[in-house]
Amino acid sequence: MHIQYNYANIDASDALQTHVEQQLESQVGHLYKHLTGFEVHIADENSSKKHGPDDKRCTIEARPRGRDPITVEAHAADFYPAINDAAHKLRSALTKRLERD
Repeated sequence: MHIQYNYANIDASDALQTHVEQQLESQVGHLYKHLTGFEVHIADENSSKKHGPDDKRCTIEARPRGRDPITVEAHAADFYPAINDAAHKLRSALTKRLERD
């Protein structure tokens, strides 16, 4: 499955990309046949110079075949919980969209 990664205010990370891939496989792997790919944005909204509550963001856009993209977003104090939450939200959103159509 094609995944495009975008980073804001942090360096690209193989560890984060691996975690994203594991979470997507776990949460929406059973729906891959309906999808053409993903775009993942990982950002530190306050940059590395400042810290704040829930300043880490993960946005995932899934592209269902022949349908409009679905985008979800999650915030947390650390990137890994933000990725987990976004993948869980994506599962719910995709399931609703694909069941409805």
